[in-house]
Amino acid sequence: MFVKGSRYETVPEAIHVDASGREIAYKKLRLIPAAPGFQAHVVAREDRLDRIAFLYYTDPEQFWRLCDGNAAMRPAELEAVGRRLVVPLPVR
Repeated sequence: MFVKGSRYETVPEAIHVDASGREIAYKKLRLIPAAPGFQAHVVAREDRLDRIAFLYYTDPEQFWRLCDGNAAMRPAELEAVGRRLVVPLPVR
């Protein structure tokens, strides 16, 4: 259902049965895992989260790790020039 590398890839699934007996599959609550460490990154003028994710994780689609580390729901919240980002180190 979710692509490889998605933040929801490893979240367990469950089934809800509604009042009419219909089964509805859903993902359980995704808890943000603790990172083994952090780095800091100050956002520059040309920075975008996908570029920053590529710099630290070699995968631009891992921008969600930056959102998790900075408690942001929307990536645009983190792109202000001069903002100091927490960059969670990947779990190996």
